[in-house]
Order: sequence, then C-alpha cells, then structure tokens
Amino acid sequence: MQTIVRLQAICLVLILTLGSVAAPASAQDAVQDPKQPSVDNPHMHFWGDSSLNNCWTHFDENDSAGSAPEGYGEETYSQGQQVEIDYTCRVQENFKQDMYLDGNGTILIELVFQIYSADCTDQSECKDLTLTLYRGTVEVARSVTPVSSVNNGDDETIRWEIQTNETMERWNKSSEEPSIRVEYSAPGESGFLCVVFDCDGQFRMYYSNNEDNASVIANFPVINASATGPGGGGGGSIADKVDDALPGFGLVAGIGALALAAVRASRFTREE
Repeated sequence: MQTIVRLQAICLVLILTLGSVAAPASAQDAVQDPKQPSVDNPHMHFWGDSSLNNCWTHFDENDSAGSAPEGYGEETYSQGQQVEIDYTCRVQENFKQDMYLDGNGTILIELVFQIYSADCTDQSECKDLTLTLYRGTVEVARSVTPVSSVNNGDDETIRWEIQTNETMERWNKSSEEPSIRVEYSAPGESGFLCVVFDCDGQFRMYYSNNEDNASVIANFPVINASATGPGGGGGGSIADKVDDALPGFGLVAGIGALALAAVRASRFTREE
C-alpha cells in the first residue's frame, strides 16, 4: 500500500511541475512579441500612410511595414481653405496581455508636427492643436497647444508628460489599448502677399521612421503585474493579477487539488 501511495504522490508532483513550467512559457508569449508592451519594451511607436488617412501604433521600433517611406503623413489645403484635421492613432494589434503601469510614474508622449495656417480671429472657426489620450473609449488626459504657437510652418515638438495614478494602473487587453486623437482647425492664409508667396495650408505629422530621427514615441511606465498594489486601476485583486501574469495558474491549482483529493480518497478507502 505504501508503494501505491508513493506512486500517487509522485504523479501529483509531476502534474504540478509540468503545469508550473507551462504557465510561465505562456506568459512569455506577449513579451517575446516585439509589437507588445512589456517591462523591457515600454516604447510605443507611431506609423501611418502619407495622407494621414490611417495612423497606427505598436511597440516594435524596427517594424515600419506599410508606413510612409518619407517618414510623415501630410494633408495640404488650397489658399484660404480651412486647415482642419481630426484623426486617431490606434494600436495595430490588440494586447495579448493586460498592460500594468506604475501608479506613481509618468507617461511621456513626444510628437512632431509641421503646420501652416493663418492665426485665429474672433470671427474665425478655430480649434487649438489638441491631443487626447484614450484608454479604450475613456479619455485619460488632454494636451492643448494654441494655434499661434504651431502654425508658422516650422517643425514643432509637443512633449507631453502625464502623471499616472491608481486609476491608470491596469489597461485591459482587447478593450483598453491606448489611442491618441489629433485635432486642429484654423483658417488658411489669404490676402495680397499670397499673390507672390505660396499660401497653401499644410498639416504634417512625423512618424517614428522620420528622416531627421526626431523622437516620435510614447513611453509608458510598464511594470510587472505582481508589482501593482491591491485593487489598483480597477484591476481587481492580487489573485486576479497573478492569474493574468501566469496563464493557467488557476487550472494548475485546480488539477493539483483534484489529484490531492484522489490520493486522500484512496488512502481512506484502504483504511476502511
């Protein structure tokens, strides 16, 4: 009887060992994908087509496939036409795992624009250069830069720092990936000088593969799930976070409990 009990115990150990080995391997899948965020890969890069009709992001700085080879997207406007833009840069692929951020960290976003338009007046329709960070469909933060600060046709870098808090700790996969909306509206140049000079309006956004190597990036303070506090960001309990960090953890625990119960039941049957 002792031999049988020993064999059952050995089987239990093997089951738990194989399960614990398989779980971390699954957890590493997202880390090994360079398009996915991780502690060692927290930088989100921006890409898009040449006409700003499509803007996307991911975390692999070496994958610019499909992005405009000149390194920017641009919309042009005829003389006197309203320079108006509204588009959103979204994550190309849904996250494979939830993203956890340091609740006391900083999200740093750096974008570069080249805009040419007239200044705003009391009679003109205007919207300052407005950047909005979303987590899924929820607005997280907004940056507003006056038209007069960015509309002279020069390259302008927007460096935007967002202090995180406990409500920003967890970004759920497949529903809460980050996106950035870009909005701008101002009148086009017109008047006597436009007879001599080119007054066509312009709105250009540089991508991460721009030829000047200007920093176009969003840096998230990514941490491991186990490093977050209890209940942070509406993410639930520590057990939930460990389960996300180690896929299959709950299954392994369940199998182990069943195996242990089987061993005990076997012993009770023999004793009876």
